[in-house]
This record gives sequence, C-alpha cells and structure tokens, in this order.
Amino acid sequence: MTTVEFRQPRPRMPLTELPVGATGRVCALDGEANLCQRLREMGFCESAVIEKVSGDRTLLCQLCGTRIALSDRAAQHIVVELIRSGV
Repeated sequence: MTTVEFRQPRPRMPLTELPVGATGRVCALDGEANLCQRLREMGFCESAVIEKVSGDRTLLCQLCGTRIALSDRAAQHIVVELIRSGV
C-alpha cells in the first residue's frame, strides 16, 4: 500500500503584500488586457519567480537576474504564491 502526501496550498497574494526579502511565483495577472500584456513584456509572466527587494509605494523586484521598479498600482495586479519567506 502506498501513502499519499498532501501538500498545503501555498498562500497567494498580490505582489504588493509579498514581504520584503520574500520570493514568490507569479500565478496570475489580474487586470486590463493592455496592462497584463505590458507586465508580460517586462517579464512578469505566469510561473516567473520574483524576489521583492524593497518598497512600499514603489516596489523593487528581482526578476530573472534584473531589478525592476514597479508602482504599487501595477504590482497589485500581479498575483503571486509565496515560495520562500523573507529575512
């Protein structure tokens, strides 16, 4: 008989709520089509891994080895799941 392990779902939140120093994976982009397309062009596509470096009103994120600044209004449309807690 085999045992099956069930993992708890990872918490999902807007990028604005991800703690500084934490790492998250993009789950979805929630907003107007033009905004979502622009975010994808910047690298914020589904399954991308992001580290929130700093910020409150303007967020600084590390994405694919590049630091990108985003307004909190744009960042609130990026839904992430927590991968690793911040320091």
